[in-house]
Amino acid sequence: MKDVITKEVLFNHSIDKVWNAITKAEEISAWFIEADFKAEAGYKYTFTSPPNEKGCTVISGEVKNSNPYVLIYTWVVGDTNIETTVKWELESTNSGTKLHLEHSGISNYAGDTAVAMFESFNGGWDNCIEGLTRYLKDLVNAG
Repeated sequence: MKDVITKEVLFNHSIDKVWNAITKAEEISAWFIEADFKAEAGYKYTFTSPPNEKGCTVISGEVKNSNPYVLIYTWVVGDTNIETTVKWELESTNSGTKLHLEHSGISNYAGDTAVAMFESFNGGWDNCIEGLTRYLKDLVNAG
């Protein structure tokens, strides 16, 4: 089974704008779901979706690393105790910023659940990148 989801996208935005969008609670809450988050190693975060949303309502974990332009945190869905890892890496390019997202450890789920979670996370990250892209475009157009 594939254990790692990777996504890469190029943004026509500065590395600092993209970094703020993925590390500041108020910005994460604007393009993803309600976030209690600080990009500080050891911070225990919570993402909470509205109760009528399809799927899980809470994602929690701990920030493991937050160096300039590299963010790593654990990812625990709902009331499971299965821990996976999410890593965001940003790199400046001539035209903006390259974002590399990696979600690993999905085989920590047992059997068919791992396959289902891989599919769910893969689609979920596509939706997140879409939301982040819209957010960054709106941010630039607004200011």
